[in-house]
Amino acid sequence: MPPPTDAEHFPLGDVVLQHGMTLPDARLAYRTYGTLNADRSNAIVYPTWFSGWHTDNEWLIGPGMALDPADWFIIVPNMLGNGLSSSPSNQPMPHDRARFPFVTFHDQVAAQHRLVTEHFGIETLALVTGWSMGAGQTYQWAVSHPEMVQRAVPFCGSSVTADHNKVFLYSLGEAMRTDAAFADGWYAPDAPPLRGLRAFARIYAGWGFSQAFYWQEEWRRLGFVSLEDFLVGFWEGFWLDGRDPNNLLTMLWTWEHGDVGQTPGFDGDTVAALNSIRCPLLSMPAEKDLYFPPEDEVWASQHIPQGDVRVIPGVWGHFAGGGQNPDDTAFVDAAIREMLERPV
Repeated sequence: MPPPTDAEHFPLGDVVLQHGMTLPDARLAYRTYGTLNADRSNAIVYPTWFSGWHTDNEWLIGPGMALDPADWFIIVPNMLGNGLSSSPSNQPMPHDRARFPFVTFHDQVAAQHRLVTEHFGIETLALVTGWSMGAGQTYQWAVSHPEMVQRAVPFCGSSVTADHNKVFLYSLGEAMRTDAAFADGWYAPDAPPLRGLRAFARIYAGWGFSQAFYWQEEWRRLGFVSLEDFLVGFWEGFWLDGRDPNNLLTMLWTWEHGDVGQTPGFDGDTVAALNSIRCPLLSMPAEKDLYFPPEDEVWASQHIPQGDVRVIPGVWGHFAGGGQNPDDTAFVDAAIREMLERPV
C-alpha cells in the first residue's frame, strides 16, 4: 500500500536532536480532523505508532466516537522516521538512509510541540492519547509539557521500554541486518532486503497477539483459513507493503530507548519524571500484551499523582489497541470519552 498523500508539512528548520546531531531542514508531516474553536481549547494530539501513518489512526476518529471531529480538533503528527515526516527514506544526503540520526521520544514531542504552539497557537491540550509508540509519546508529552496537557490516555504502551521488550526489538533489528541485501542500510530503494523483512514479520507474529489468540484461532475472525495463511497474508503482507527498512530501524531505535527519565532535567530518574505529571492519566494496557504487560503500567501509575490503570480485557494482546477487534475498540473509545468528560 503506498503511503498517504494527504499530509500537510510543518517546516522545523535545522533541528538539534537530543543525541547531539543536527537534522537539517527537517519537516513534520501531520493531518488534522475537525475545526479549532475560537479560544483554541478543543485541541487533541494523537501521535502515530511504530511504522504507522496518520491514516492508521483514523479507526478511533469519527462521528459519534469520543474523538468526534464535530467536537474536537484532532492533530495526528507523524513520527520523525515514519516515511512521511523527515526520515531515512526522504532525507537528502548526507543524512539519508543509514546516516539518519538517532531520534528520541523527547525529540518527537519537541517537534510536535512546535507544530502545536507555533503553527496553531495552541496553549492547552484537552487530551493527548495514543497506541503503542503513540502511548510512549503520550507519556512524554505529559512529562515535557505538564503545563499544557489536561488529560492523558496512553494505551498499550509505556513510559519506559522494559528489558523484555528490548529483547524483542533486538531480534527485529538483527533479522533485518543479517540479510546480505540490507548492505548496512545502503540497499537500493528498488531492492529492499526482502528476506530480512519476511523474518522481521515472522518475529512480530509471535509477539503482536497473545498465546491465547493463537490457541483460540482468533485469526479466523480476520478472514484467514489457516495459521500459515495468517502468517503470510497478515504479517508478511503488512511488512512487505513498501515500508522502508531504514525507516523501521530508526523508529525501532526510538522505541528501544524510550524512557521519560531521559527528559532533560531528570538525569535518568524515571520515577521523578513520572511524579512530575500533573494531569489525570489513564493507562490502558491490554490484558495479554507481550510488549507492555499490565504490571508494568501498574508500576508506573503508582508514581503518577493522578495515575490510574484500566486493563483492556481479552486475548488480542498488543493489537487490542490497534483497531482490529470491535470489542476492544469500544472499550478504548468509552474510556477516552469518560476522560474527556472529566473536569480539569
